[in-house]
Amino acid sequence: MFFRLRGLRAGARKRLCREKEVLMRSGRYESSDSNIGTAITFLLIGLGVGAMTALMLAPKTGKQFRRDLQRGYDDARETLGDWADDARDVVRDAGDRAREVAKKGADLADDLREKVEPLRRAINRS
Repeated sequence: MFFRLRGLRAGARKRLCREKEVLMRSGRYESSDSNIGTAITFLLIGLGVGAMTALMLAPKTGKQFRRDLQRGYDDARETLGDWADDARDVVRDAGDRAREVAKKGADLADDLREKVEPLRRAINRS
């Protein structure tokens, strides 16, 4: 909005600012920053940068810092591996359930076909 207001006269600027205030008070103002995914991404990036900065500024020797960093890396890798295993199990279970439901549906269709066949023959004869 600043760039839009820069080329306007003072009276036009005041009018636009008043219009914006009215829109905000009436509840019809829509923020352009409604993308939550982007906000969460930047939050996580900021947390990561802050954590790395805190580690680097901590009063430890280089050897201790590298050891702690390696432990953190190993823990994160193990956690991600566990999450991947859990996700794989969930997908496998969902696939098994889907196959089971499909088999039950096929069995039900076969049963219905067998029950409807005599009725279809009778209709074709008449």
